Amino acid sequence: MANRLSQIATRTGDDGTTGLGDGTRVPKDHLRVQAMGDVDELNSQIGVLLAEPLPEDVRELLITIQHELFNLGGELCMPGYALLKDDAVLRLDQALAHYNAALPRLAEFILPAGTRSAAISHVCRTVARRAERAVVTLAAHESVNAAPRQYLNRLSDLLFVLARVLNRANLDGKGGDDVYWHSERLQRQQQG
Repeated sequence: MANRLSQIATRTGDDGTTGLGDGTRVPKDHLRVQAMGDVDELNSQIGVLLAEPLPEDVRELLITIQHELFNLGGELCMPGYALLKDDAVLRLDQALAHYNAALPRLAEFILPAGTRSAAISHVCRTVARRAERAVVTLAAHESVNAAPRQYLNRLSDLLFVLARVLNRANLDGKGGDDVYWHSERLQRQQQG
């Protein structure tokens, strides 16, 4: 990236446009800008999650993810560039396998609830899904590398798994297990 920000209030966006990393200007509601904004929001939400008490291995993983999301956002900001490394998606696959291996099978759908950190992880998951949808929409209109879409897809899955892990870690004393949706089927099973 050629230029680093030296000032924040440039006033160049007052006309409703913003600059991309390659110097071109696009409307602020451009599909590329929307995808970049969703990725930025996801990274910020992960920052909120990092402000919570977390197991150290989860904390280190989320810090790495924040850096990778910054690369992903940079890649979206500079059409034609590839900043997200190939091993980033593999790292998420490995983390998914690691954390999922220790969890019990789900008996029913779970609610985005439990400990504060688990609930925030669920918020991060939903923002990741929105960011993924924005990248898919952008890719239908412009050339986008496959890695950003794959990364966001895996990341949303991982954030779901991490929410389950964080409920079990119970670092705030308000969790301990998944919070199950009480469907009619589950209620019948419990009664019968």
